[in-house]
Amino acid sequence: MRIIFYILVCSTVINAQQFFIQGKVFDASTSQPLSFTNIRVAGTTYGTAANKNGEYELKAKPGNYTLVASFIGYKSDTISVNLNKNISSLNFYLKRTDISLPEITITPGEDPAIRIIKRAIRRKNERNKKLSSYEYEAYTKAVLKTEDDLNMKGRKFNLSIGGKDTTQLKISAIIENQSKGYFKKPDNYKEVILARKQSANLPPTLNIFTGGRLIENLYENRVSVTNNSLPGPLADNALNYYKYYLKNISAINNQSVYEIFMTPSVKSNPGFEGNIYIIDGSYDLLKVDLTLNNAANVGGIFDTIRVVQQFSVFSDSISMPIDYHMLVGIDYLGLVKFGFEVNSILYNFKINTPIDDSFFNKAVVTVLPDADKKDPSYWKETQTIPNTTDEQKAYSRIDSLSNISASFGERFSFLSSSVNFSNHFSTSGPLSMYHFNRVEGNAADFGLNFYDLDERRLYSDLDFSYGFSDKKFKSEINARYLLGDYRTWRINFDAYNKMKVLFVGSDVYKKLTSTLLALLVKNDFRDYYYSRGFNFNVRGEVFPILNLSVGFLNTTDNNAFKNTSVSVFKTKREYRDNPPIYEAKINAFTAGFTLDFRDYIEDGLFRRRTSFGKSYIIFSGDLTYSNRDILNSGESFTKYELSAFGRLNSVKSTSLRYRIYGMYNKGYLPLQFMYALPADIDLVSHSFTFRTLDYNEITGDRVVTLNLDYNFGTEIFRLLNIPGFKDWDITLNAFFNAAYSDISSESASILPRQVNTFNSTFYEIGFGLAHALIPIKIEFAWKLNHRGENNFKVGFNINML
Repeated sequence: MRIIFYILVCSTVINAQQFFIQGKVFDASTSQPLSFTNIRVAGTTYGTAANKNGEYELKAKPGNYTLVASFIGYKSDTISVNLNKNISSLNFYLKRTDISLPEITITPGEDPAIRIIKRAIRRKNERNKKLSSYEYEAYTKAVLKTEDDLNMKGRKFNLSIGGKDTTQLKISAIIENQSKGYFKKPDNYKEVILARKQSANLPPTLNIFTGGRLIENLYENRVSVTNNSLPGPLADNALNYYKYYLKNISAINNQSVYEIFMTPSVKSNPGFEGNIYIIDGSYDLLKVDLTLNNAANVGGIFDTIRVVQQFSVFSDSISMPIDYHMLVGIDYLGLVKFGFEVNSILYNFKINTPIDDSFFNKAVVTVLPDADKKDPSYWKETQTIPNTTDEQKAYSRIDSLSNISASFGERFSFLSSSVNFSNHFSTSGPLSMYHFNRVEGNAADFGLNFYDLDERRLYSDLDFSYGFSDKKFKSEINARYLLGDYRTWRINFDAYNKMKVLFVGSDVYKKLTSTLLALLVKNDFRDYYYSRGFNFNVRGEVFPILNLSVGFLNTTDNNAFKNTSVSVFKTKREYRDNPPIYEAKINAFTAGFTLDFRDYIEDGLFRRRTSFGKSYIIFSGDLTYSNRDILNSGESFTKYELSAFGRLNSVKSTSLRYRIYGMYNKGYLPLQFMYALPADIDLVSHSFTFRTLDYNEITGDRVVTLNLDYNFGTEIFRLLNIPGFKDWDITLNAFFNAAYSDISSESASILPRQVNTFNSTFYEIGFGLAHALIPIKIEFAWKLNHRGENNFKVGFNINML
């Protein structure tokens, strides 16, 4: 609450009466508008940038101001105004400057740009030493362009496919927000969204792209664009990574400006390409206008990705970014095309002002509770970038379309898994109304879903199913109620009488996958059993990094049997029998914890964890306690489970993903509560599965597994300069899996059938190849021990199945 109070106090200036100044910036000789012109209020840190049409808007309290419009290659135009009313047409006309060339020492064999860049890097390091903290305000506008109108509300997302060029797409969604940003060394950062609005086809939860969170400061050593971490134009190692050429000498007012072209020294290295502008004398970075080179454009997915950023010098000669413009055009295999444009202005900098350490916490982005409730008068007094004519028309069209109620035909699609009837109610769609397996045969499913009730606290699902071969009716009801300001506590109740998948905790495949394989080729890889009972638990955030849970489980489990021989193909093949489980009634206490060190976004009502592309690790643990005497349970056991998983960023864009899992049981654990090593199904696998093992082949109640997957991306082929691979965007990953599995003597005594274990550690290794744009890998795996069948295996990693 102290943080929110501090932010509210800081933002009260916005509520004071303000007037606006609107106008346009032109080239005086050609009358052409100058895109993204910098407009500042002299003697302050306040200002804005024109839009791509040269239109600007500045808002301020009544008073006398001197406005300065500046653009590289032009003399600044200065206008003094007495602001006591709205001014709707204050235009600037900038004249091209006469360039007086400075003396440049030419070193044989060395481009003059090298000396300039060396001095600019030194200047950057001096700047960074002086900069200990800063605050600023920002306004950000993001525009999405698609072929058809977009709807992303009501749990629905549509994005048409087709053949239009990305330059012919129309505006289909707009977001705008105002934010405040805070930074303190060494790496404390926080962004607060004060107000936001968006076109009616977007939910507010998507509107978290802010001036500080989305943009990158091109002064930094590493700059992340499209999840690629690239050396910045003035990185400490920039001269080893990029080539620089002095392209031109321009000017702004009476100061010479060096226009330098940069490109990666090695063509196959991902990086920036384009022009940077450095002021003579101080060697401050003034502007960048860059694109990603082909090596950074993995798979050629981007038609366009251009970044423009300008800088201005403030107190203590510290240069700061004052705007950010990004233009992206995406063409995915010629099927899906869309464009994305971001324009952000940063102003009202307070540099090296004290900020208490307690202000920073795990919430790196916080949306204030009233951010979505600002009325039009608020936005009239808030600094913005004026809408272009196309944006104004898009707002009018999109909002009017969103006010028209969709017909059932528009909601219904044969490729949908749900049908939304309102913002709070949906039913099963065609893709989720049918499944098939060897126990139930053809089965009909139907579900009712209620969500976002009682201020988005209450959720409920009712699911029904009937198997035409086992002639059994199944049902399940689940209700969840969320507590706390950010819904960080949950009360969950689940009652069921249904068929369960055996070892579901290690099953990574989708129901549609098992249905198709069983129905088409009689490969029903799963095993099943009947279960009825209920589960009640409470889970919540005790500390920002710690979640705890407690609950009670009641379940009665019974065997299921093969009941059908139906299939489309392979009609002469027989389904294998469904194996038995240990039939029992179990009453158990449950408890668990999760340690999650990632930062989060406080989005009004919810907290959402995110790694922001950083390395992370998550620990979790679960306890299940069953006792014959105390709980009147069918068996007595105590099962412990621990796991850790995460990502470790490595050299360039490479990273290691890892998962460690352990289970230890004491007592008589029924088979269905044990753990099976996740494995593949025939030629199909997922990440973190054992590629050379069969599905449910290895089981245990004392298990340890280790899964490592190192993603080299395209880096290693470029590093080794392998012909073809380095140019075709072929990616490489390598994996290592290890496992130990055993069964205690108590659990072994109640096993209903024989199972396989690894009482000495099992190892396998392998690697996978894929194209960067196609989500299918061909993988090669080898057993290092426990050799027998499948010592070497070739398969396909398809995580979507």
